[in-house]
Amino acid sequence: MNISILQEAFSAFIRTHGLERHFQRLAVFDIGKRSEADNALASTLTKKLISASNTPAEALLYSLGTHADGLTELQVASIREEAGFNEVGQAKILRWWMHLWHCYKNPFSLLLTVLATISYFTDDAKGAIVIGSMVALGTLIRFMQESRSNKAAEKLKAMVSNTATVLRRSVTEDVLGTTREYFSLPEQRHQLHKIEIPINLLVPGDIIALSAGDMIPADVRLLTAKHLFVSQAAMTGESLPVEKFTQQTVEDISNPLDRDNLCFMGTNVISGAATAVIVSTGKNTYFGMLADRVLKTDRSPTAFQRGVNEVSWLLIRFMLVMVPMVLMINGFTKHDWWSASLFALSIAVGLTPEMLLMIVTATLAKGAIYLSRKKVIVKRLDAIQNFGAMNVLCTDKTGTLTQDKIFLERHTDIFGVASDNVLDYAYLNSYHQTGLKNLLDVAVLEHVELQSKLNVASCFRKIDEIPFDFQRRRMSVIVSERDDRHLLICKGAVDEILSVCSNVHMHGTTSALTSELLERIRKVTGALNEEGLRVVAVAARECRPNTESYDVKDEAELTLFGYIAFLDPPKESTAPAIDALQRHGVKVKVLTGDNDKVTAKVCREVGLAFDAILLGAQVEAMSDAELAVAVENYDIFAKLTPLHKERIVRALRQGDHIVGFLGDGINDAPALRAADIGISVDSAVDIAKEAADIILLEKSLLVLEQGVMEGRKTFANMLKYTKMSASSNFGNVFSVLLASVFLPFLPMLPLQLLVQNLLYDFSQVAIPLDNVDPESLAMPQRWNSGEIGRFMLFFGPMSSVFDIATFGLMWYVFRANSPDTQTLFQSGWFVEGLLTQTLIVHMIRTRKIPFVQSRASWPLLATTATIMAVGIFLPMGPFAEYFNLQALPLSYFGWLAAILLGYMLLTQAMKSFYARRYGWDSAPPKRMLRPRKISIGSGEGVISQ
Repeated sequence: MNISILQEAFSAFIRTHGLERHFQRLAVFDIGKRSEADNALASTLTKKLISASNTPAEALLYSLGTHADGLTELQVASIREEAGFNEVGQAKILRWWMHLWHCYKNPFSLLLTVLATISYFTDDAKGAIVIGSMVALGTLIRFMQESRSNKAAEKLKAMVSNTATVLRRSVTEDVLGTTREYFSLPEQRHQLHKIEIPINLLVPGDIIALSAGDMIPADVRLLTAKHLFVSQAAMTGESLPVEKFTQQTVEDISNPLDRDNLCFMGTNVISGAATAVIVSTGKNTYFGMLADRVLKTDRSPTAFQRGVNEVSWLLIRFMLVMVPMVLMINGFTKHDWWSASLFALSIAVGLTPEMLLMIVTATLAKGAIYLSRKKVIVKRLDAIQNFGAMNVLCTDKTGTLTQDKIFLERHTDIFGVASDNVLDYAYLNSYHQTGLKNLLDVAVLEHVELQSKLNVASCFRKIDEIPFDFQRRRMSVIVSERDDRHLLICKGAVDEILSVCSNVHMHGTTSALTSELLERIRKVTGALNEEGLRVVAVAARECRPNTESYDVKDEAELTLFGYIAFLDPPKESTAPAIDALQRHGVKVKVLTGDNDKVTAKVCREVGLAFDAILLGAQVEAMSDAELAVAVENYDIFAKLTPLHKERIVRALRQGDHIVGFLGDGINDAPALRAADIGISVDSAVDIAKEAADIILLEKSLLVLEQGVMEGRKTFANMLKYTKMSASSNFGNVFSVLLASVFLPFLPMLPLQLLVQNLLYDFSQVAIPLDNVDPESLAMPQRWNSGEIGRFMLFFGPMSSVFDIATFGLMWYVFRANSPDTQTLFQSGWFVEGLLTQTLIVHMIRTRKIPFVQSRASWPLLATTATIMAVGIFLPMGPFAEYFNLQALPLSYFGWLAAILLGYMLLTQAMKSFYARRYGWDSAPPKRMLRPRKISIGSGEGVISQ
């Protein structure tokens, strides 16, 4: 398994399952709460990291057997033999026999084993064989299905990988030698390569380059760092990023996490750039030790699993009521407490949908494989159900609603007149920056003719840079054209650039920035925004060449030269995709850091209706209660920071919505983590992919809509089985309870009841492959144990009406009314009970008329037909005596046909009544409020439509 999946799993544990207390500061290094082995390992790790922090860089490189320009491939191979791959501790793949044991060791299998053992020691060998066969078959089915599902999931996970930028050297074979010899090689004897490799191939001693958006792939010591801010939230629980430096200023800090020059696997770069040497990899990292602790901790259930558990407990509560009643009634009326106890145990098994977990796993695996063909990679199978349950989709604008290709449309002075000077400055800025190059930089750099015009390589020497961050929303480079001056060129969001400008360049001269000019500037940029152009301001100032290092404070007293304006046209597929999602009950909300005017134009072009836009500044001023109201009323949010996006997603979730978030940037990572289902793309930055549950190989809302529908189909089939099995089993047990009151013998032997239950379960193994009515896919659905309980109580006893009719038939017509003729009675009810249970599959799988308006898939038709045939064959064939059954008179089957026809007609009529009164599918989430203009905080929503 690649490291990205393990990181995702680790982050998911922290943020979702209440394990924060295990991963806060000092979690690993607080050795007092750990075993002796863990204490020793933690102590060793602490000493190693502290030593790496305190050791001078050159000495550290020497001790690691590396060089400032990296390792050779020969050295890498040698180190990997000792250190292994850069993979953290992970759940080991179980050997097949251990997997088989895990498939067996569930309460239902253990209960059946007890029954088989009791049967064997009570001289009922045939019963023991049959029950034992049930256990073996049930275990094998689950084993085979889970093995297939796990293999499919691993193949899907393997498609999602991350890389790191590493420095490697190639050395001619005749000069290869020991590490000391290698350090003394002349510069011309080796070549430096900066390459991208999978992060599981990194080894201690590798030199890596880091920039904004990168996931730190190992525990590292910084060699160079420029305005490097790292998020350590996954490790420490602190939401704010921390700045890292090359030197440790305070030497007596004992906690490695507080060290200035150390970074850790699993954290991520927010802004800035750095180079670092890898100190530890894999299980020997801080992250590796935390992951090991997680693997030793029982995993808390996900939201999906909690839904399944609610349904399971519902069935258990029914069992706790019904089983004692059956035991007491049969014990007092038959005076055979031993048989009554066995029968009550059989009832307990009969009430339980033993195949639920197998059906769920198979259905999820099928959905994941289907989605992989639609260019959707499911990293966590449970996410499929959340995909279908999603009723709010929050999405970024750039590259999602719009094309991934941004075009540089204009370059103008402050008055909107074309200016080559502005383009020259923008090109120098984009060319020399080493941070995360976004699509705007790519669009600027496509003007390759400027490279020769400006003589970028020979005339301009880069001095320094001030990297971009999401608070300043701008970045600067400092270049030198002549030795007597430095030129600081800054580009960024218009408001943020204006905040550090004191002058403007117009008509070839520099003038002070007055309020009149500021108003005119805002009109010019506003007009560009109204045209749907994204405007980036460009400013500069000359600096004296008395320093080689610049900081944010140097971004002051700048001169505004003009703007570069970009066109980000909407995708052709966006409008129909939004329409399809909204028709299917998914409300689309746009959360973007872009300005409101550009956002408004794009949203209008793609048909996304709105009355107002809420700005990030307004979100900042709101309390949580105010924001909870605002997120219901607004669909478009602009000029947001990453934390604003996260707050909005959390507010929607607290409003009882199932929220998906689609994003691919660094600024989307917090919201991806906060959403019920994080959706990213394969081209996203590392941290966005790590935070996501689902990866799209094609950044299109149409692909997303297909995934939503498959998620709903998956859930619909799981819900079918739960409803069918729960109502059918309850009806069967209810009939047993009624019969036990009046009959002088057991209405069905424990063995017969178990065989009937096994056959019924087999009739439903094809449900994951079943068709789903379009009506069931129209709206999001969730687990609703209350609705399932009502369904169970409504349809379960209805089958008892026909069971009682069968009792009367066998008692009065066929004279099976004494202990001597009980075998005939039990055979008659065995066949009728199995056939009605099997038919209920087709009756309840759809609200429509079965076989006519809605037809099951051919695998489900085949399995149910086969089981019905087997049910009739057992009492009529040569194996009847093994199950204490006997052949039924041919006239019985005429009566049976009439009972089955009546059962189907009544069920269909009651379905219509039930659907009109309660609805057929699980209740959809509450209706979204109508967007409207509201006044919040210090200002009013921006009216844009």
